[in-house]
Amino acid sequence: MERSFAEGGERALEGAFALHGGLVYTFCRRAVGESLAEDITQEVFIRAYRNRAQFKPERGTLAGWLIGIAKNRIVDHFRSEQRHASRRGGHEHAESAVESQIEQTGERLIIAEALLRLPERARSVIKLRYFDDLTHHQIADRLSMPIGTVKSDLRRGLAQIRRQLESAHE
Repeated sequence: MERSFAEGGERALEGAFALHGGLVYTFCRRAVGESLAEDITQEVFIRAYRNRAQFKPERGTLAGWLIGIAKNRIVDHFRSEQRHASRRGGHEHAESAVESQIEQTGERLIIAEALLRLPERARSVIKLRYFDDLTHHQIADRLSMPIGTVKSDLRRGLAQIRRQLESAHE
């Protein structure tokens, strides 16, 4: 799917939207509310399609790349709103705080999406390690797995999540 998106075609856009439209919309809705979320989501996919040659599957996932585009579009929206507010004599919000909040929301969604895409065993290991704060030995005991397998699953799963986060920051 990701390679076909980079190569183009209307079906590629439809497929990307079918796979990742919900993720992008959720991110936009959390950042700007329902009234603007649909418009920004559409803009994200239009921009992504127009700039599809810039997407490099070997550098990260399509989901991460789309969230990166969405973050930029949302930040642009808030900057525009701040310019309009300052012209009207309104109070300016701290731009860096808004951008930081958008960044954190985007990263949480990318991590959640990446976790869903992991094999069940790796997802379980990561959840036990980072959500339940268990040690490698405790995870191995709980899942009846060798400690080396726990460490390998953890390392590979985190690498996959890292690739998605990196693709969102490009």
